[in-house]
Amino acid sequence: MSQPDWHAALLNRAPAFAALGDPTRLAIVATLSGGDVRSITALADDTRLTRQGVTKHLRVLERAGLVKSRREGRETLFELEHEAIDDLGDQLAAVSRQWDGTLARLKAFAEGTT
Repeated sequence: MSQPDWHAALLNRAPAFAALGDPTRLAIVATLSGGDVRSITALADDTRLTRQGVTKHLRVLERAGLVKSRREGRETLFELEHEAIDDLGDQLAAVSRQWDGTLARLKAFAEGTT
């Protein structure tokens, strides 16, 4: 993937990366990463936040496409969007490969082997 391609891909995923930049949301994603579907109450039990606080974080994650919700009776259940997380990992791997290539060229230039 060329630099403009991966750059545009990362920009499209900026809301997801921003959502994961918050420690509480990252902890929620880590909790859901085991594959369990959890209610807001269950997720709040794992934190010091109120259910309303957890709900706000879940809505940010949902808007970023990292979790999905469904109603089951009176509860809203949340689960991780594994494909979205995998996609973010793929994007970071592309950036890493780009940097590896750049650093290899810099090393070759510094060592005079270009």
